[in-house]
Amino acid sequence: MLARGILIVALLGVALVPVAVVLFVRSGLYDVGASAPHTKLTEWLTHETMIRSVRRHTTAISPPARFAASQIAAGFCAYETHCVACHGAAGVARRQWVSGLEPAPPYLLDVNQRFTRAQLFWIVKNGIKMTAMPSWKNQMSDADMWNVVAWLEASAKLPPQTYVRWRGERRCGPSAL
Repeated sequence: MLARGILIVALLGVALVPVAVVLFVRSGLYDVGASAPHTKLTEWLTHETMIRSVRRHTTAISPPARFAASQIAAGFCAYETHCVACHGAAGVARRQWVSGLEPAPPYLLDVNQRFTRAQLFWIVKNGIKMTAMPSWKNQMSDADMWNVVAWLEASAKLPPQTYVRWRGERRCGPSAL
């Protein structure tokens, strides 16, 4: 008798949960405005989903054994062109408009402690849904994306003022030629 009661409750739960989810979505109660931060549950759910997905999709990616100085310099230029506005750098704040993004793009100063080279490459190449992180696969070559990874790895080991100094020296663009 108890087993039958548990089975009935479980079946009702399986049937009612999807209905409740659809009703919640259709109600419009959830605030999707970027001016309000995510709830702790939403933040956890999206972050955990992203971490697990990146780990799963990068198992077959083989990163270079090491990066050359030229790759680090090229990565600095690619980062300056495509990334610094949202992610900032040592001594460089994110652009003011970025404060309107939810979730806010992370600063990447310690990114090598959170992701492997392969995972960083995959993120740059594919972007992250439900964030402002775009996929760069149609704008950058694989070599350019590995250069960004090279810069991220090297920048953590460089003095903090390096980015600002290199930026001031105009190491990228037509003036660098």
